Amino acid sequence: MISLEYKVHYYQDSRTGRSLVKEYIEHLSARESMRVDAYIRRLVDAGGYLEEPYSRHIDGDIRELRVDFARNRHRIFYFTVIGRRIILLHAFLKKTPKTPLGEIIRAQKNHDAFLEFDKDI
Repeated sequence: MISLEYKVHYYQDSRTGRSLVKEYIEHLSARESMRVDAYIRRLVDAGGYLEEPYSRHIDGDIRELRVDFARNRHRIFYFTVIGRRIILLHAFLKKTPKTPLGEIIRAQKNHDAFLEFDKDI
C-alpha cells in the first residue's frame, strides 16, 4: 500500500553530514522545541502547504515556516518535492522586521545542493 502521508526530511550538508536545522531545533528550550514540532506536524497534515500566518512564500518553491514563541521568531525554510517529502533547508532566529538576504541565500544554496544530490526528483 502506498503511503499518502508527507514525510519530513532534514537537509544534510554533503561535506559534513550535519543537519543544521535539526541541530537548531534540538538546541531550543523544551517548550520552543515542542512548538516547532507542532508546526512541522501541522505542515505535514496540510500536505506540505500552509497559508499565512503559518507559512510564507520566499522565492521559487522555497517557503518559510513561521513559528513565533513569546518574543522569539523562529523561521524554517522548506520546500516540498515529489514523493510527498518536505525538506527542511535552513533555520534561524529572526531578529529584524525583514528576512535577512543572507538567510535566504543560505536556504537557496541548500535547496540547489539538495536538488543536485537527490536524483529522484
